[in-house]
Amino acid sequence: MIPIKSFSERRRLLASQMQKGVAVIPTAAEQLRNGDAHFPFRFDSYFYYLTGFREPEAVLVIVADSDGGGSRHILFCREKDTEREIWDGFRYGPDAAREVFKVDEAYSIAGLDEMLPELLADQPAVYCLLGNDAAWDARVIGWINRVRQQSRSGITVPAEIRDLRFLLDEMRLFKSREELQVMRRAARISGDAHRRAMQKTRPGMSEYEVEAELLCEFRRHGAQAPAYTPIVAGGANACVLHYVENNARLNVGDLLLIDAGCELDGYAADITRTFPVDGKFSSAQSDLYQLVLAAQAAAINEVRPGNSWDAPHSAAVRVLAQGFIDLGLCLGSVDKVIGSGDYKRFYMHRTGHWLGLDVHDAGEYKQGGEWRPLQPGMTLTVEPGCYVSPADNVPPHFWNMGVRIEDDVAVTETGCEVLTSAAPKTVAEIEELMQHRGK
Repeated sequence: MIPIKSFSERRRLLASQMQKGVAVIPTAAEQLRNGDAHFPFRFDSYFYYLTGFREPEAVLVIVADSDGGGSRHILFCREKDTEREIWDGFRYGPDAAREVFKVDEAYSIAGLDEMLPELLADQPAVYCLLGNDAAWDARVIGWINRVRQQSRSGITVPAEIRDLRFLLDEMRLFKSREELQVMRRAARISGDAHRRAMQKTRPGMSEYEVEAELLCEFRRHGAQAPAYTPIVAGGANACVLHYVENNARLNVGDLLLIDAGCELDGYAADITRTFPVDGKFSSAQSDLYQLVLAAQAAAINEVRPGNSWDAPHSAAVRVLAQGFIDLGLCLGSVDKVIGSGDYKRFYMHRTGHWLGLDVHDAGEYKQGGEWRPLQPGMTLTVEPGCYVSPADNVPPHFWNMGVRIEDDVAVTETGCEVLTSAAPKTVAEIEELMQHRGK
């Protein structure tokens, strides 16, 4: 768990960067699934990053004053309601929320529309998550217009509406010690789930049966949910990058690609492993797998302070391009295969993304048009792959093979830490584990 004081410190840091103005950050809205059944509620990541508050129908307001008045942190949330708690569960209510979450003030969410114009009066700027929700943007404009109606009384309206993400994304990009502790635990739970999947997989099972083993392991160890819909893709399904049907039979001789990670206390893990359904790599499967593993090793070796964000991807592409030539998938020199983009027939995605409260986490990848340098505290995935669909100019023994290997990596002062290293990855580790299934 992230300590409450960390959320308070984040709010103060944000207020100091705002200098003067009002930030308004709502949590996510509850969403109907069908009829009167809702999707499981998941808080907005920006809101949670600044509060630690997990209930729906809540808004954080930060009033920053660069003239020495400090900042006010105000939480709007649901009223305490013992009758509704019988049906829906515990609510903090404003009084308890103020005490527990260490905000300066807390009020009923029912009073938000009345209080916001007062808070925005005579402020130079409003900070919000522009473009995130059209209805919310319209609500902010409505508050500003209500302030404008008081102009004859000498009250000034905010002159600017600023996107808060420019400040918050940069803050979220650098993980604290406490955040990394949570992410390490999420990585361990997810790694155990992949190990369990390898141990339970048998020919003749359905993909969804393996998915059930993953979800069971997530919950057994306290994870609140999967961080994203798991991909459990056997055989040709692994060549569909975002395959989520998970309903096909697993056959002898097929590879099984699993891309799955849990969410723990808001933070995501993201792991991909690929292994043979029957526990033994064929020669062709091993060749392709070892190539992707070598590409990943080259990419991870480039994850260190000072290297550019693109360095791991470039390293992986060079290894893959050479391997595609060696295996007869591409023709020509490495430079030609890369320059022409021919390698993209088999590897069409980037080698990673930021990771944190969101699976594809906040943060820019370029600064001033250049790939930004990696710095300690950044956390990313490293996930090269190879996907071979049937084609006339492709050796048939590689057809319908999809391989991806993905780990979560934190940049340290001296290099990097692979958070997900406990999940079996080498051919020998995988075959050894699967050899002893059921024993």
